[in-house]
Amino acid sequence: NNLLQVILGYTQVLLLNRKKGDPDFAKLKGIEQAGLRASELTKQLLTFSRKVESQLKPVDLNHEILQVEKLLKSTLPKMIDIKLNLDDSLKLVNADPIQVEQVLMNLAVNARDAMPDGGMIIIGTENVFLDDEFCRLHIGAVPGAYVMLTVSDNGQGMDSETLKRIFEPFYSNKDTGKGTGLGLAMVYGIVKNHRGYINCDSEYNSGTT
Repeated sequence: NNLLQVILGYTQVLLLNRKKGDPDFAKLKGIEQAGLRASELTKQLLTFSRKVESQLKPVDLNHEILQVEKLLKSTLPKMIDIKLNLDDSLKLVNADPIQVEQVLMNLAVNARDAMPDGGMIIIGTENVFLDDEFCRLHIGAVPGAYVMLTVSDNGQGMDSETLKRIFEPFYSNKDTGKGTGLGLAMVYGIVKNHRGYINCDSEYNSGTT
């Protein structure tokens, strides 16, 4: 990341002396954009490997979802609807609001890509209690009270082979150039960093939760 900052710094210095009509302007902007993308990729890798500390504080997930909903409505295609099923009595959780937003955005982008002809994203919250049986089936899980966040879509869904690999870093079934394969891996890393658990249910042509 330090090397990228040097590349970006020199590029931006060169851009100061160029106007949009300059033949080198577009090339320098291309270098700048590539550097920014590489920097974002590095940030995702650091988050996935838990090298970025979460800034935990009491957070109302419902509030964070309402903020992200505004952003999604302005960025998702108009043929995708957003529905919220939020528990009014939701308990606070210790979380990093920025990383929670990242989780929601990554899941929403995945849902969008699974619904090229439009559809619906449903985001829900609920107070739950993880019992001994759940914890026996999920290694590392600790019984107790939790808040459950669900993000569902009615898109193309996945077959069982794809479902087994979705949280692997760099695994992607999208066309070349249309994804880094880090979106869901990053979601997994953030959830684990918050001492949480993540499950995915999906069937081909039957949507994903």
